Amino acid sequence: MTAAKQHSTMTDPAKTASELEPAGHYHSKKDRIFVRTIQGAYNLIEELERLRSMPRVRKAKDLKFVDGPQTYSRHYVEPKDGITQTFHLHLEEYGPGGRSQKHGHVNEAAFYILDGKGYEIHDGVRYDWKAGDIAIVPNNCVHQHFNASDTEPARALVIKTKPMFMFMNMLFQKQLIPRPTTPAPGGEDFSAREEEDDFNHPDKGY
Repeated sequence: MTAAKQHSTMTDPAKTASELEPAGHYHSKKDRIFVRTIQGAYNLIEELERLRSMPRVRKAKDLKFVDGPQTYSRHYVEPKDGITQTFHLHLEEYGPGGRSQKHGHVNEAAFYILDGKGYEIHDGVRYDWKAGDIAIVPNNCVHQHFNASDTEPARALVIKTKPMFMFMNMLFQKQLIPRPTTPAPGGEDFSAREEEDDFNHPDKGY
């Protein structure tokens, strides 16, 4: 996609900032940390010691989902946590009939589908997925994620290199349509599954 086409696709002058940023949603933060500060003496001994003292395991039970009611996110690790600097790892939960925000950014991302079925729209093209698949969002792609079921949720583990791209001043990104603030039909009673279950293996083993 050319720069001119990308800018045209990702710009909607009819939308105001408040319309594009639902209050309280993760993507509406005005102080989000994309890349954390590194400072200190030239040898950075204090920073290295701090990094080595950070926990190597984060407990999912200590991290709650945010947003909703159609798409929820649990952010496992990102630069603001003081551990990583080059990637952002999060879990996405799509309620029945749910959809994400429509947006685009320079960085790429990979979605490992843990359960459910759904599809992507990338620059106007549909790509279907189901549990066990990996959905790839390439660079400079306007995209949106959808749960194809009106009765069951879907879940994906996402890893993206956004912080590294930001570190290199590849800053262009824009939200076109925000995450919905009302449930999709059929998902009125749904809430994110906070408990961690084993979705990858049969209940009775192999």
